[in-house]
Amino acid sequence: MSENSLLDHALVRLDEAARHLNIDADVIEKLKYARETTKARLMIRMDDGSRKSFLAWRCRYDDTRGPTKGGIRFHPESTADEVETLAFWMTFKCAVMNLPYGGGKGAVQVDPRALSKTELERLSRAYIQAFARIIGPDRDIPAPDVYTNSMIMGWMADEYGQIVGETVPAVITGKPIALGGSLGRGDATARGGYYLVRNLASELGLGERMRVAVQGFGNAGQYIAQLLAADGHTIVAVSDSSGAVAAKDGLDLDALMAAKAKGKSVRETAGQGGHVALSADELVGVDCDLLVPAALENMIHKGNAETIKARVVLELANGPVTSEADALLEARGVVVLPDILANAGGVTVSYFEWVQNRQGFYWPLEEIHERLRTIMEREGRGIWDVSQSKKISMRTAAYVHALSRLAEAIEAHGTQNFFAS
Repeated sequence: MSENSLLDHALVRLDEAARHLNIDADVIEKLKYARETTKARLMIRMDDGSRKSFLAWRCRYDDTRGPTKGGIRFHPESTADEVETLAFWMTFKCAVMNLPYGGGKGAVQVDPRALSKTELERLSRAYIQAFARIIGPDRDIPAPDVYTNSMIMGWMADEYGQIVGETVPAVITGKPIALGGSLGRGDATARGGYYLVRNLASELGLGERMRVAVQGFGNAGQYIAQLLAADGHTIVAVSDSSGAVAAKDGLDLDALMAAKAKGKSVRETAGQGGHVALSADELVGVDCDLLVPAALENMIHKGNAETIKARVVLELANGPVTSEADALLEARGVVVLPDILANAGGVTVSYFEWVQNRQGFYWPLEEIHERLRTIMEREGRGIWDVSQSKKISMRTAAYVHALSRLAEAIEAHGTQNFFAS
C-alpha cells in the first residue's frame, strides 16, 4: 500500500474502533490485510473485429463470518487499492447487519458506456471465465455495483452455470427476476437508508418536513428522492456527474426522472419549474436538513466540508466522506450516518435473494420490505445506543458494533486457524 492509499484511510476507522474495545491485537492485524486479491487481464473481441484487453480484479477480504459478498463495478478509474478498500468496507457492512458473510469486491477497469451491448456481454462473461474458481455460492458471491446491473448479473450467472455444468442461481445476486432475482432489490439501498432516517428522525432532530439535497442521481439517488418526497419531504437539490439543479420550493422529480431516462443530465432541466443550475460541488453547501451523498468515494472532503449546512449526512455511497472531512463535520455537530450502516440495504436484500435461491422459495415484496425494515431499525438503533453510551460518532459506533462481532468470530475459530480461516 502507498502511504496515502484509500485502504490506509479506511483502516483509520478500524484503529479508532479498536480503542473502544478490549480485543486481541491479532484480530486487528488479521483485518488490516485482504485474505486474497486476484488480478486478471480480460481479452475480448470488439465489434469491429479487433481485440482489446481490460484489467480486472476480485478481492476476498475476510471470510471469517461466512462466504465473501460484494459487488462488481465497471469503471475506468478502478484500481486494486479501490477494490480492496471496498471489500474491507463490505466486511464491516455485513458484520454491522449481522449477515453470515465476509466482505468481497470486484472491478473491471473500463468505461462501459463506450461499449456496445454485445461487447459488454462478452466482457461480463470474460470476467466469470477469469474468476470462476474464485467465486461460488459458498465461497464468494458477486452482485451489481457502479455501472453494472441485473442484466450483467444475468449474463454472469449464465456463464458460471455453463462453466460448472449446472444452474447455480445462488452464485450471484442482483439477477433479473426471471433468473431467480429477488423482488425489492432495485430500491434496496435507498429503502434501507430511508428506513434508518425515518426510525432515528426524532433523535437526529429532523422534523416531519425535511429539506433534502441528493448528490448523485443514479439508482440510489433517484429512489431515495422518491421515497422521501412520498413522505412529504422537499427535495431542494440534486446533482449528477455533469452538474446540479436546485429549487427553493422543491424540484420537479418527474422532470428530473424524465431527463435521466433520456440519458440527459439533471442540469438540463434548469429553467423548468424554478430549477436553477449549480455546479456539482455547490450542491454540498445547499441549505437543507439532510444531505445524501449517493455518488462515488471522497466527494465530501476538507475543501468543501465547511460549506455543509445540513444537520445530518446519509451516506448512500461508499466512502463519500474523507476522514479529514469527517473530523470537521463531527466538530461542528453534523451527524454522519455511515455507509456501512446507511447503504447496507442493498447487501441485506442480496442476502435475502441468496437465501431464496438456496431454498427455492420466493417471498412477496411486502415480506422483503418488512424484513429489511426490521433489520435496518434494529441495527441502526443498536449503533445509536453505542454512540450515546460511549459518546462517540455514529461512524465509530458502527465500526465498534461490527468489530465486536468480527472479533468474536475470529477468536471462535481458535488460535491455530487465526490467519488461515
